[in-house]
Amino acid sequence: MSFHTWLIFVPACFALNMAFGPNNFLALTNAARAGAGRAILVAQGRNLAFAIMIVITAVGLGALLAASAAAFTLIKVAGAAYLFYLGVRLLLARAPTIIASEAPADKTLWQLARQEFWVAMGNPKAILIFTAFFPQFLTPDRYAQGFVIMGVTFLVLEAAAIALYALLGARLGPLMRKPATLRWFNRVSGTMMMAFGLGLLLARRPAS
Repeated sequence: MSFHTWLIFVPACFALNMAFGPNNFLALTNAARAGAGRAILVAQGRNLAFAIMIVITAVGLGALLAASAAAFTLIKVAGAAYLFYLGVRLLLARAPTIIASEAPADKTLWQLARQEFWVAMGNPKAILIFTAFFPQFLTPDRYAQGFVIMGVTFLVLEAAAIALYALLGARLGPLMRKPATLRWFNRVSGTMMMAFGLGLLLARRPAS
């Protein structure tokens, strides 16, 4: 993976990390109720889940992409379609409110980390990012290297997104109960997802 390709990958990836979804909503909720530090710590359960998915995807996807250029194109179209779907869904979604039967402060760190892990494992956004978004930046002759670089970059950016959402949740806890605040996040994230979906649809396969 060239440095130039990586520079293109980073902002696109960070937009996905920052997209308002179930895990980021969980970080906001935990921080609003129990503080940013606790929310950041337990959210590493999410990164563990993502690391497992990255490894599984890298092992299973490499042979497919190496064997079929058509499969690469199919994955690209699927990735773009998913980003459009995510963008539209975010733009149309009603902002949720922070309501939970149990406050995070009443749960152990292990319970909260486990919750983050399972929410991430069941997050279709993450699964499709690794199978449809990552391949846009891969070259067949440097597949393993590229996947490792993108995987590590994704996890680092995810940690940054966790921190930003946790700090925001802790600072704006009372405001996060207002639907208008979360609607703003939905609109920004939805617009960015649709823009990157268009970019992926028009992108050419990296030269080998």
